Amino acid sequence: MRELHARVTVEIGALQLAAQLSVAAGELVAVLGPNGSGKSTLLRCIAGLLPIDDGLVVVDGLPLDDPHDGTFVPPEQRPIGMVFQDYLLFPNMTALENVAFGLRATGVPRHEARRTALTWLERVGLADHAEHRPGQLSGGQAQRVALARALARRPRVVLLDEPLAALDVSVRGDMRRDLRRHLDSFDGMTVLVTHDPVDAYALADRVVILEAGAITQEGPLTEITTHPRSPYVAELVGLNLVAGILRDHMLTTDTGGAVVTARAIGDGPAFVAVRPQAVALHRHRPEGSARNVWRMVVGDIDVQHDRVRVRLDGQVPLVAEITPAAVTELAVRPGETIWASVKATEVATYGR
Repeated sequence: MRELHARVTVEIGALQLAAQLSVAAGELVAVLGPNGSGKSTLLRCIAGLLPIDDGLVVVDGLPLDDPHDGTFVPPEQRPIGMVFQDYLLFPNMTALENVAFGLRATGVPRHEARRTALTWLERVGLADHAEHRPGQLSGGQAQRVALARALARRPRVVLLDEPLAALDVSVRGDMRRDLRRHLDSFDGMTVLVTHDPVDAYALADRVVILEAGAITQEGPLTEITTHPRSPYVAELVGLNLVAGILRDHMLTTDTGGAVVTARAIGDGPAFVAVRPQAVALHRHRPEGSARNVWRMVVGDIDVQHDRVRVRLDGQVPLVAEITPAAVTELAVRPGETIWASVKATEVATYGR
């Protein structure tokens, strides 16, 4: 079967990684997660740079790592190409020599390796930089050399570890488009590790969320952004997330908070998600039609251009997004008491 299948269990210091990942041929899967969640460790295990304690790594039906029967294929013999966050180009080699290095490591004769390397430099638009060393290349050029080196070996799997993180923000958009274009012709499996949801939106067919060594959510980006299942994902996509037990259109939290919903999905464990823009703030208890009204304490206030995000502490912690004018009018200050309201029709409800 043409796919990557990795079931990885490994313990490194305080990190206990236990994750399962499958990627089909022609598919690009983005792995998102906070720092220290195990994203890069997962890639290193798939690449063979870190042996797993338990589990299995299989590419196109060929076992590469299986501790139970002693199988372990060294990294240089795996049909896998990897692009590291800092690219790891050899500083004393030219761009051409860097791309040819991976081929030479697999036994390809020098002349053939250099010819193939030059072909790949032409594909990524760097043929005229073939004799330049890494110190003479820009960040974007170095990234393209690293990608050419990974693809020149004709791997079945390409692993990308934060490939855009080292680039200036001003050039990331162009590099995302270039990366997508170069990978469109790749018929193998691609895994992209990133902390930026924009990378996932621009490049990925499917998204996997990794937190504290475990996969907490996976699926199309649209599903994850509209139905987050952890505080990390909710914060990532800018939503308020509240978990509790739903009964008769009311979700009750462990702390005794309550959220009234308009949509009926059946009783039981559930999430509700609320857009920060849907949270209205009031100096006094409102008398309007909103069915959700809470007395809150103002926490942090974060000014973001023409909007202000206000963290509210209470039985249903929320973040509200209002205008600077509203902050002045309401005299919103950290530590003060304020009222918040949300219409039931603004509450998205889904099962846990």
